[in-house]
Amino acid sequence: MSKTIELAQHLEKLHINNMYKSDFYWTWDKTDEELDAIFTVADALRDLRERNKSTRIFDSGLGISIFRDNSTRTRFSFASACNLLGLTVQDLDEKKSQIAHGETVRETANMVSFMADVIGIRDDMFIGEGHKYQKTFMDAVKEGYRDGILEQQPTLVNLQCDVDHPTQCMADMLHIIHQFGGVENLKGKKIAMTWAYSPSYGKPLSVPQGVIGLMTRFGMDVVLAHPEGYDVMPEVEEIAKKNAAATGGSYKKVATMEEAFQDADIVYPKSWAPFAAMEERTKLYQAGDQAGIDALEKKLLAQNAQHKDWTCSEEMMKKTRNGSALYLHCLPADITGLSCPEGEVDNSVFDRYLVPLYKEASYKPYVIAAMIMMSKVKDPVSALMALDAAGKRKFF
Repeated sequence: MSKTIELAQHLEKLHINNMYKSDFYWTWDKTDEELDAIFTVADALRDLRERNKSTRIFDSGLGISIFRDNSTRTRFSFASACNLLGLTVQDLDEKKSQIAHGETVRETANMVSFMADVIGIRDDMFIGEGHKYQKTFMDAVKEGYRDGILEQQPTLVNLQCDVDHPTQCMADMLHIIHQFGGVENLKGKKIAMTWAYSPSYGKPLSVPQGVIGLMTRFGMDVVLAHPEGYDVMPEVEEIAKKNAAATGGSYKKVATMEEAFQDADIVYPKSWAPFAAMEERTKLYQAGDQAGIDALEKKLLAQNAQHKDWTCSEEMMKKTRNGSALYLHCLPADITGLSCPEGEVDNSVFDRYLVPLYKEASYKPYVIAAMIMMSKVKDPVSALMALDAAGKRKFF
């Protein structure tokens, strides 16, 4: 029996009917079994591809990507996921569209969606705006489908907003699951989600928020650490607390990186901007106050510089369990002595974890493909079994 068949049999036991024709905004919108389904299908698709089996569930169709912020890994992961399933990808470049001439979100959403099966959107720059844009876009798409403008209703995959980065955090989690030999081995494991110094400003909060919102669902001991003033959204912290209480794990905040790293099994040192400052930046952006934005950036860079000791050094790693915690990062990292004079992580630490870091990133295309498949295929169990029984991909 192939691994794919075993995974399909596990999928059959899960209650996942609500995933069909659903969107993927935040991980905490999904049940435990629905998250399990994403991991299961991602592993199955990877197994099929590694055995040179076709994974094309679409004969034709379109995946639309809208990146309102720069991206390498997520952009190519979305394109790879769509291609894996048989979809063509078209990137909407707002500078080359009629959006620059005042075209509304409602109009754009319908005009690009005539034959689209999935829409991936990244909008993470401004607090209160990213999720709002995704929701506005998809509400317009659904209205277009109801009114008979669109022949089918595309599904949304959140490729990062101001609140969550579900494709990244799900890929992180699948990497952790494989590193520790299964979900059953995660209970009681300590993961430190810590702020780290960066010489740049304005990094989104969605990664640390996504991590504490997801990892607390697996009975892990999740610790958030940051300097004073670098808070994340309080509502996401409340979600983390409820998750931890429900799974027998724990969630707490500490004031130092040293305390967070102490006996940690997993560390995730990553810079982000203070929530209050990001709120201020949104207001300045809405007011068109570029001088105010420039002044805020200067202020935050100076504030960051006060915390250069918040770095993942060799000494800091020695505090972790057996000095060998699993190091995670969404990439690109600010690497001391390589990409910048001082940054999030020492070059020697980063270099030592280079292979597992790249493996961590490699799960993202499969996670995105699984999100698409679970939304577009009514009977994913039969689909996986059919793919397993079908012929091999052809190489020319």
